[in-house]
Amino acid sequence: MAAIDLVGVAKEFTARHSHVAAVREVDLEIRRGEFFSLLGPSGCGKTTTLRMIAGFEEPTRGRVVLYGKDVTGVPPYRRDVNMVFQSYALFPHMNVEDNIAFGLRRKGVGKAEASRRVGEMLELVELTGKGDRRPRELSGGQQQRVALARALVNHPRALLLDEPLGALDLKLRQAMQIELKRIQREVGITFLYVTHDQNEALTMSDRLAVMNDGRIEQEGRPQEIYEQPATRFVAGFIGTSNLLTGRVSRVSGEQAVIEVSPDERIVLPLRRDTSPGDEVELTVRPEKIVITTSRPAADGCVLRGTVNEVVYLGTSTNFSVTTTTGADIVVFQQNSASGLGQPARGETVWLSWHPQHSYPIG
Repeated sequence: MAAIDLVGVAKEFTARHSHVAAVREVDLEIRRGEFFSLLGPSGCGKTTTLRMIAGFEEPTRGRVVLYGKDVTGVPPYRRDVNMVFQSYALFPHMNVEDNIAFGLRRKGVGKAEASRRVGEMLELVELTGKGDRRPRELSGGQQQRVALARALVNHPRALLLDEPLGALDLKLRQAMQIELKRIQREVGITFLYVTHDQNEALTMSDRLAVMNDGRIEQEGRPQEIYEQPATRFVAGFIGTSNLLTGRVSRVSGEQAVIEVSPDERIVLPLRRDTSPGDEVELTVRPEKIVITTSRPAADGCVLRGTVNEVVYLGTSTNFSVTTTTGADIVVFQQNSASGLGQPARGETVWLSWHPQHSYPIG
């Protein structure tokens, strides 16, 4: 049984006498105990989807099923889920312990039991000894931990998180990503996390879904989505990707070959419906490409180009190269200990990569 199951869920809003489709016929199954992320740009429908699961919005069409029970139309307080927002919504006049215990007291949990559970939560979020402090006496990261503890203390079957780290600075946000994943593993509760930050989604998720214009473009494990983007949008949104097009010259075994020139070619895995003469689109990640000043002897993908820009980033150097086909390609090269031997701006270079890293899309 899935923890959360969306069946043909759609949401439309009326604006200026017209219907705006925020979510379009989404089907999604989230497993018990997994950390699942909805990833996409602003306005793609991810927060609306989360709010429909929480019960703050009702779907125009479709069903929301929690642990096998159809909860479409059921009010939020009767759904066994809790939600954490970007704005922590802590009560400023209450101390940390009272903020965490607020939901327990509303449910009539006894004082001794509430105190025990609050203590457990303080230990879980590593705030033991800070229970008597007011929210204003805490850092942003500590306030976020209090909000998380308040949501978890009621032992919900699923926790919904709407960009909860968005208000934190970069370094603290990265630290909290690791902490959130640790907490999720310890409590074993299903986490559904909404974010527009690809690094957050890739770092924390067991699986994720990439949304665009109210639809799910691709769903899968982080490595699968990064290495094998299914659409042009996913390839461009997740990380940095080089998009290339070409016409298939010949088919060799399980590979399609695009002959760019006698010395240049692109090789990619053959799809069943690909034939000579077909135009194909593919993506290759910058870190998969090797840049050299002489033509490599490898039989894989080889292109010639001119370096337009060189950007030193400490651990790596980024190259922008215009190939003979007119395509602009980005290359990430890990810096060696010496940092010597790198191509310079204006220099002619060769780009090469293994055919398995040419991933056809569309």
